[in-house]
Amino acid sequence: MRTIHTDIIINHISEMCIEANLHLSQDVADAVCQAADQETSELGSRVLHQLKENMDIAAAEQIPICQDTGMAVVFLDIGQDVHIEGMNIEEAVNEGIRQGYTKGYLRKSVVKDPVLRENTKDNTPGIIHYKIVPGENLKLTIAPKGFGSENMSKIYMLKPSDGIEGIKSAILNTVKEAGPNACPPIVVGVGIGGDFEKCALLAKQALTRDINDHSKIPYVRELEMEMLQKINALGIGPGGLGGKTTALGVHINTYPTHIAGLPVAVNICCHVSRHVTRTL
Repeated sequence: MRTIHTDIIINHISEMCIEANLHLSQDVADAVCQAADQETSELGSRVLHQLKENMDIAAAEQIPICQDTGMAVVFLDIGQDVHIEGMNIEEAVNEGIRQGYTKGYLRKSVVKDPVLRENTKDNTPGIIHYKIVPGENLKLTIAPKGFGSENMSKIYMLKPSDGIEGIKSAILNTVKEAGPNACPPIVVGVGIGGDFEKCALLAKQALTRDINDHSKIPYVRELEMEMLQKINALGIGPGGLGGKTTALGVHINTYPTHIAGLPVAVNICCHVSRHVTRTL
């Protein structure tokens, strides 16, 4: 049995919130740079080069890549042989978010109540997902999610008879309806299977994958590649101004489901696809 004190968790989460908002992961940064070099649309190319310049300025000046520093989404993979001591784990995670968003001078965007709309002034609480896994490690993933793209996401409760073509239509229709509002180029996370809430979680988790990490399931990998090609053929382009770079990547996660259902969730993220992972 390994013991991890919540002070350590708080420090890491605080640092990760700042890191995620100031620096894009290398895979996403490389994808933006590659797209900037390959985009054939003059306006689209200009937008991509501005995004590239913005990333460089953010890193050099230690300021956020985007003014919407997101709602903090936290995934905790907790080894079953880990004992956590100190604070309540959920309070510790939120304390880490609170410290990170305060120390990093990151925008506080969370309101206490969805109707009354009073700001919590420290970007807490976060959205926290727990998973118990084998071993004695604690894996932390921070994925701050901006709501320009989050608002464009959808869940579809398809019928099994809708099949793979229904899934394709759901993905493409979501991207079409999002248009420029999701701040393209985008990364598209898709969850297929489970139930109403599980497919949404699958889609959110898909956004934390490396941009070059394709599914190990052959038909899913083919679907990821086909959807990326078809999304980019829509011509929405960078900033919605036209071009062949509407999406940088499409990631799909699947899960078993009921014989009567085919849930599909499409979670869209702008090019600021922020995620940082550390294993303690």
